[in-house]
Amino acid sequence: MVFRDRRHAGQELAQALMAFVDRQDLLVLALPRGGVPVALEVARALHAPLDVIVARKLGVPGHAEYAMGALASGGIRVLNADLVRQLRIPDAAIEVVARAEQQELERRERLYRDRQPPRVVCGRTVIVVDDGLATGSAMLAAVKALRLKRAARIVVAVPVATRRACAALRADADTVICANTPEPFRAVGQWYGHFEQTIDDEVRQCLAEARSALAGHVPGDFDDGQRQE
Repeated sequence: MVFRDRRHAGQELAQALMAFVDRQDLLVLALPRGGVPVALEVARALHAPLDVIVARKLGVPGHAEYAMGALASGGIRVLNADLVRQLRIPDAAIEVVARAEQQELERRERLYRDRQPPRVVCGRTVIVVDDGLATGSAMLAAVKALRLKRAARIVVAVPVATRRACAALRADADTVICANTPEPFRAVGQWYGHFEQTIDDEVRQCLAEARSALAGHVPGDFDDGQRQE
């Protein structure tokens, strides 16, 4: 299966998630940036609120696209210890990469939330969406962050992924749903007709569309630091 674009991928993915439609405890979270237009279509189909959970891949020094780990909102850091040991990556080099990615993570949090607090996660069924998984490192960091926030159930949902990434995530997520697990798998973008980079303005527009669609229908849904019942 080749998707026309991310929105088409979200529409197709939503068909595999219809068991969750109209659940009162449901929250859809997207990994920015590419996961947001996919997740918007999922949230629309399931009549669920949409928010972001920011995660950043930690690239191997000198080979940024090769993940040695990831960061996620809430101070979560995941490292591939075997890879770090195999490549003999020193702690100092990891810290340089982590500091840069933490700054970008915080920038995105401020920009995308636009002064709004995050949605409540505790006690909810959360579907976490990205546009695809190669290694799954950023998604794993996001899942671990949601565990710390005491999500009741975590569902990883993606249009396309490697079988290896899906298998690895099943150890941490409650459910992993993937519309397509092709082999061989070279890159996420090869399974899309159009795979241009998602820009910050598109992320903000998608989130605004989602808020507008559910305006007034999901009261008391924001985490303002107070206990939510």
